Amino acid sequence: MDEVAEAIADPVRREILVMLRGTALTAGDIARRFMISRPAVSRHLRVLRESGLVHDELVGRQRFYRLDTAPLDEVAEWITALRAPEGWEHRLDALETEVRRTTRERTRRERTGQTVPESVERTEDTA
Repeated sequence: MDEVAEAIADPVRREILVMLRGTALTAGDIARRFMISRPAVSRHLRVLRESGLVHDELVGRQRFYRLDTAPLDEVAEWITALRAPEGWEHRLDALETEVRRTTRERTRRERTGQTVPESVERTEDTA
């Protein structure tokens, strides 16, 4: 994961990944879109290749680069876990949802004049 994170830390490499989304390009095609030298673009492509984010394929005399998003899965999972509610926060969110639902149902019953079975009423009182 560290190698992938390092690779996507650079804005030029991120732009290359966006360029390769859904298409294959040569190093020359990529280099023409930047104001940096072709050797610099080649170094960026090497870093992306070594991290597994880009694969190259030789077709005749040209080498085409393609995006491989699989290495991003581990980074995405880590970010998702980091952003997810932790322990009590998640439980308190669930409790809040349940309290709102119960309050809504109780209000609805009161408006319609519905009676509540005694066993349900006791359960709600103890909750």
